[in-house]
Amino acid sequence: MTGSKSPVGEFAARPLVRKRKKFRWKKSSYKSKVLKLKRKTDPLEGAPQARGIVLEKVGIESKQPNSAIRKAVRIQLSRNGKQVTAFIPGDGGLKYIDEHDTVVVEGIGGAMGGAKGDLPGVRWRVTQVNGVSLDSLIYGRKEKPIR
Repeated sequence: MTGSKSPVGEFAARPLVRKRKKFRWKKSSYKSKVLKLKRKTDPLEGAPQARGIVLEKVGIESKQPNSAIRKAVRIQLSRNGKQVTAFIPGDGGLKYIDEHDTVVVEGIGGAMGGAKGDLPGVRWRVTQVNGVSLDSLIYGRKEKPIR
């Protein structure tokens, strides 16, 4: 078999394996997985939750066809100093969050760790404020502790 680019015959296995290994790097999915690019670009560094300090309250306009101002906060993560925008779920959740409060954020649950619904570029949501669940604050089960 002349002109074949792949090695053939009795002793071809090892060269074929080497060749496959070399060409796997052409696949972007393989390359990003092996080099752990997702973990390196992720502000939470692969962790499920992170703690941070509230810098400011912001309102984010929702994408078409909806029309609303979604309440969110800018947070500086304590572990690496990166800043992220986190959505505040629940009716009136913004009342229970002030600047310089300690909050815990988690992923918002969008596709492949991205944004969800009509929130452009927001990938995180607030779950706790000063060590108390935001849900229990909204439903009046607990009061917010003053740090």
